[in-house]
Amino acid sequence: MLQVLRRVGKGETFASSLAALEKIRAAGLKSSVMILHGLGGRALSAQHAERSAALVSAAPPDYLSTLVVSFPLGVERHAAGFADLAGGFQQLSPVEILAEQRALLQAIDMPAARRGTGTIFRSDHASNYLPLRGTLPRDQGRLVEELSAAQAGQRRLRPEWARGL
Repeated sequence: MLQVLRRVGKGETFASSLAALEKIRAAGLKSSVMILHGLGGRALSAQHAERSAALVSAAPPDYLSTLVVSFPLGVERHAAGFADLAGGFQQLSPVEILAEQRALLQAIDMPAARRGTGTIFRSDHASNYLPLRGTLPRDQGRLVEELSAAQAGQRRLRPEWARGL
């Protein structure tokens, strides 16, 4: 079951998102997808990365960006959708955010038809701990390596005060 979208009250499903991306492409328009890392919390992080990658793989957008979810007005309302899970909603640490992002990028499998044009990938919003830029699938390996290095403490992360939130 696609728990993250339902639990956050998104009003969309995997199927409706896929259909929208396919309609956009058929109309000859450019598409953009934004993924919020940490949206599913610790319990649903792996599922969130896996299903997001499946959507991007099935209907590669022209632009893909990732940001880190934040709760400037408090996490209580968001957490209510996870109350039935053991431990409830638990926010991800910076290293766990990097792991979710790495899992997403590793799982994306662009179809051959999109390999020529690629998807412009940006993860350089102020919310991101590690600014990343590239084109998928061409730069996929490099981006995964950068995330691995950051997880291992070999790349400096953006400090909390500089995240502009």
